[in-house]
Amino acid sequence: MRWFILLVASIAPLLAQLAAPNDAGVSVGHVHLILADPDGNKKLWVDVLGAQVTSAGSLEMLKLPGVFIVLGKARTAPAGGSDGSTVNHFGFLMKSYADTKAKLTAAGITSYPRDVPGKQFIAEFPEKVRVEFTEDPSLKTPITFHHFHLVTSDDETLRAWYLKTFGAKAGKRGDYLAAFVPGGEVDFRKEASSPAPTKGRSLDHIGFEIKGLEAFCKNLQAQGVPFDLTYREMPQLGGLKIAFILDPVGTRIELTEGLTTR
Repeated sequence: MRWFILLVASIAPLLAQLAAPNDAGVSVGHVHLILADPDGNKKLWVDVLGAQVTSAGSLEMLKLPGVFIVLGKARTAPAGGSDGSTVNHFGFLMKSYADTKAKLTAAGITSYPRDVPGKQFIAEFPEKVRVEFTEDPSLKTPITFHHFHLVTSDDETLRAWYLKTFGAKAGKRGDYLAAFVPGGEVDFRKEASSPAPTKGRSLDHIGFEIKGLEAFCKNLQAQGVPFDLTYREMPQLGGLKIAFILDPVGTRIELTEGLTTR
């Protein structure tokens, strides 16, 4: 029996979906893509990258270690890809550079705006969604979520907002300022001017899972944080609780409570 308990303990981190929250109740949640062809994109995430299909009521989601990917159907053509918006890309760690790149190439992903052979590449997925992959041979899974990459004209001020809003910890990733939350980080690249807001683009918004979302939202409202959608419970989504806020440069952010049970 003792060996069984040890086995369960050893595999539990592999089975866990989202990271445990920080003291503010926050962890990485999801990325929501609004696409002309969500079914084609689903095949890429499931067949090539190993995502598992799950749901929150009527909402289908793709589960990967550390994050959910949601693929929505665009009513009109997206205004643009992730490049040119405040969220230039999001990124994963991968166990094998060679294996991951070979699988993506075989699936028809041949656009690599950035490539550090044997270490890292940024792939341009369909509808101009950029996804970064960085090799970490120590991983126990083929891939796991790592970061959101934001672009702004004032990286220090924007990071300060994420530190305060989400109880994140300050740090750096290479030359980039970073805000660390359980399950990943938000990295900030400084440019001459801030790009376009994310709403209406193929990468429409990023998401954080919140423990105690209703109280969290009341606190944000008291601080004057702008809401795109106020707190509500969604019976059609299996009781998922949601709200949308905007960061100072127009990044649309969904706050959820309940993804950890999916």
